[in-house]
Amino acid sequence: MGLIKYNTNDYRPTSFRSFVDRFFNDEFVGGSMPTFSPKVDIAESDKEYELQLHVPGMKKSDFNIDLNDDQITISGERKFENEKSEKNYHSVESYYGTFNRTFYLPDVVNREKVDASYQDGILTIILPKDEKKVTKKQIAVK
Repeated sequence: MGLIKYNTNDYRPTSFRSFVDRFFNDEFVGGSMPTFSPKVDIAESDKEYELQLHVPGMKKSDFNIDLNDDQITISGERKFENEKSEKNYHSVESYYGTFNRTFYLPDVVNREKVDASYQDGILTIILPKDEKKVTKKQIAVK
């Protein structure tokens, strides 16, 4: 019995044109570095925002986090390492290549206390809110 690949491809072309565009923009045609976009979960509480990037198989040193005036940029590269020459891959469905995600920051984020950690394949970035800037105002309807 042979191994049968179950295709769970996230990309399904909606038209022939998008299929052709995807074909000619793939890495084997252009020879460029492949890219991917990791999935991100964003949560908010009263005290902070939390970004969680799903990037398994990476090291802490693989990430670059840049904080500019009004945005945060997370970038990195996930490399495909074929260490065992006796392995003959029939299918590789993991995402590899470079990525770059940018998010605009609200004014209430305290940029001096931003923190990042990486554990179990999830990069977590904590963006604490500045208590001085957080103002809630209840407006009464007349």
